Amino acid sequence: MNSPGGPASPSSLSAGRRARELADSVGGPVVDVLVVGLGATGAGAALDAAARGLDVVAVDAHDLAFGTSRFSSKLIHGGLRYLASGRLDVAHESAVERGVLMERTAPHLVRAQPFVLPLTPLVSRGRAALARAGLRAGDTLRLAARTARATLPPPRRTGAVETLHLAPALRRDGLRGGLLSWDGRLTDDARLVTALARTAAGRGARILTRVRALELTSTGARVRDELTGEEGGIRARAVINASGVWAGGLVDGVRIRPSRGTHLVLRPESLGPLTAGLHIPIPGESNRFVLVLPQDDGRVYVGLTDEPVDGDVPDVPRAPETDIGFLLDVLCSVLHTPVRRADVAGAFAGLRPLLDTTGAHSGTAPRTADLSRRHAVLTSSEGVVTVVGGKLTTYRRMAEDAVDTAVRVRGLPAGPSPTASLPLVGAAPPHVLAELPAPRRLVRRYGTEAPAVHALGARDPRLGEPVLPGYPVTGAELLWALRHEGALDDEDVLDRRTRIGLVPADRAAALDAVRGLVDGALSQDGRAVRQRPWTPTSRSE
Repeated sequence: MNSPGGPASPSSLSAGRRARELADSVGGPVVDVLVVGLGATGAGAALDAAARGLDVVAVDAHDLAFGTSRFSSKLIHGGLRYLASGRLDVAHESAVERGVLMERTAPHLVRAQPFVLPLTPLVSRGRAALARAGLRAGDTLRLAARTARATLPPPRRTGAVETLHLAPALRRDGLRGGLLSWDGRLTDDARLVTALARTAAGRGARILTRVRALELTSTGARVRDELTGEEGGIRARAVINASGVWAGGLVDGVRIRPSRGTHLVLRPESLGPLTAGLHIPIPGESNRFVLVLPQDDGRVYVGLTDEPVDGDVPDVPRAPETDIGFLLDVLCSVLHTPVRRADVAGAFAGLRPLLDTTGAHSGTAPRTADLSRRHAVLTSSEGVVTVVGGKLTTYRRMAEDAVDTAVRVRGLPAGPSPTASLPLVGAAPPHVLAELPAPRRLVRRYGTEAPAVHALGARDPRLGEPVLPGYPVTGAELLWALRHEGALDDEDVLDRRTRIGLVPADRAAALDAVRGLVDGALSQDGRAVRQRPWTPTSRSE
């Protein structure tokens, strides 16, 4: 069936599809796998299970990528930090998964990003030598992971002139040059999650946002439709808890120690033209850096911190002024002209779901920066499978391990995971992507679907215009998000399908235009979003 957003495909997510599949799932036949959480790991688990031929329902209390998965550094990295600390297994796994994304499953969303580590007077020659050795070790990791050198060029030393060409904002006094290296970077982390969810939907998985899991058992979950308040049950042979920092609230015995990672959002003029990102050493730390990462939309992200979070876990964490001040101090240590607090256009913070393995009575707790990023798959006494820890780069392996465990524990009829070679929606080899008749910015966001998105704006000039002066996102992209990417309201569009909302002033300026387009696009099937499509279970049960 065609829609104003273009012809629907098996991978298209919409308000109408959500309503139909919610009605089929609640109180319906037993499914093979219920996944709770639709961040990268949960969406990855839904795809992994569906790709094995299992019947899958995946739910999230909010939207796709609502939590940690939209607040990352947008890096798909090779694990150099873990290699330096002796965690060879984590480092190798990261390098392998980076290669999978860049060369097989998502080359449209992940590409090589150059970084320069400026050799300023604050970086001693000894530390520079150590950093250079580490970068060579990282290239060895790339080789061990069988990632082509054409995909990730080797590291090298740069002179002062070349270093300033890559990053003109650097302080010139005492600059000895730089260390240039390459790593993987995402066009956008929330777009990766959207692609995962849509690819799973194309394999038959039912992707249900705004559906909160209230209680988990080994045979399913009691859920609530957050749009209507109605409750019911979804029955499943296996349940996978992939709810990240909220995992402990659904399954007893899972101890999460959240770590906050804060990023600043700067306007393009704050740092001038950046051909490369920056690695800025943190004083007093041998293996931690502040990252400066230019974005395709012109903004620049600066991050990140690693601070423990105590108490209740918020739905959306705030970036505290202490984190903002710390990042500005480290950033300004290498700049010719300082970036001041007033120059910070926005800030965001994400919570890493680190597994607390220290025990309740182990004495002084280690820093969250020192906790392992290795993931764990835990099975409760009731048989619920929980996957925690890890990081964005290794989401696919985490999902595979979780589904492997569910298949084994619950005796599901499924073979091994095929996801290491399964392209996501929009993926194609680089030479195919390069020839698509669409702007490069759209190709890096939509891959092979970019011409269809571009055609929406070509057919209706109003949709071809930016929704915000000076910012590249067009009305066509918003319409595509509503018709094919599961967006249900203006927040989904502003904060996850696009990243307009990362800058509060931009969000406010675009809100009326976005709401108008959302209301118009949903008017045809808006009744499907609000109607009561299934009979609720009595709340007293």
